[in-house]
Amino acid sequence: MKRAILALEDGTCFVGYSFGAEGEAQGEVVFNTSMTGYQEILTDPSYKGQIVVMTYPHIGNYGINDEDIESSRVQVNGFVVKELSTFYSSWRAKKSLEEYLKDHGVVGIQGIDTRALVKRIRERGTLRGIISTVDHDFKSLVQRARSLRDISELDLVKEVATHEVYYWKEGDWDLYRGYITKENDKPLVAVVDFGVKRNILRRLVSEGAKVVVLPSYNASEIIRKINPDAILFSNGPGDPARVLEGIRLVREFMEEKPIMGICLGHQIIGLALGGKTYKLKFGHHGGNHPVKDLRSGHIQITAQNHNFAVDPESLKDVEITHINLLDGTLEGFRHKYLPIYCLQYHPEASPGPHDAKGVFKEFLQLCYARA
Repeated sequence: MKRAILALEDGTCFVGYSFGAEGEAQGEVVFNTSMTGYQEILTDPSYKGQIVVMTYPHIGNYGINDEDIESSRVQVNGFVVKELSTFYSSWRAKKSLEEYLKDHGVVGIQGIDTRALVKRIRERGTLRGIISTVDHDFKSLVQRARSLRDISELDLVKEVATHEVYYWKEGDWDLYRGYITKENDKPLVAVVDFGVKRNILRRLVSEGAKVVVLPSYNASEIIRKINPDAILFSNGPGDPARVLEGIRLVREFMEEKPIMGICLGHQIIGLALGGKTYKLKFGHHGGNHPVKDLRSGHIQITAQNHNFAVDPESLKDVEITHINLLDGTLEGFRHKYLPIYCLQYHPEASPGPHDAKGVFKEFLQLCYARA
């Protein structure tokens, strides 16, 4: 196995072994607490610009299949695991995790103390880092890690969002038939793509919506032309304050159409309503975050992937609907007078848990009520 080094901007270096492609990967280092679902995590556009550390120690044991993907390619900049499985076993698997990363040119490192790495991120906050299989000079790597641009300075949405309009007809996955195609007529939901996960689209289709996906840069013109019944602002990477076209779109249509936002979309809506966002110390990434629905008192275990949050004290004329029980951050709100509803967590949950999958039905009921 070839030697690899992960160097952080605080001067810490971890020595391990390379897997996947050889070369270098750089970006913001974050950790994900999910025990499974590494293929969905790798292909989640919200991870663009980041190196992802898996806290679960044994990764790769069920391989890679053709179906559990959230976009057309691997989106993470780099991948870090404690132990890469040397073999895989699943009736759906087509290749190994290492082959998958190699095919997509993504550098990985294994064999390091991921517990120590995660502890450092939790204590210091999110850190910029570099994985290298070619440069083994600690001082050089640390200096280069310190020179990396902060993720809030990058326009990552344009790297992951669609440039074309397309209709999506694929619904939820079935054990015997795979993904089921559905031809729905109404309601027509326009999804503004900032890096949308495919399972958001699948959930909308499965609940009965006709789904059209739009690029954000000319969405206003298209929305005026097709006149959808509702608009959904998707998840995506980076700082919401940089997504000015999204903020303008919300302000343009918030008194005309039912609007839903998920993750980055939630943050964009918060900014459009005059609120403020801020960067979390190390973000929320994983499938075990407890969220309380303040309307019903029910608690859901949710999937999350975000580094920024909305300040609830900065919002006016909204009802806070959901809060995070780990740190009290805002997880959802709805407008008191306008048909606007948004969530910070990922109700499509791919990978799971699926406690919050009914959210999409709730949104479509809002569409029917406005029809």
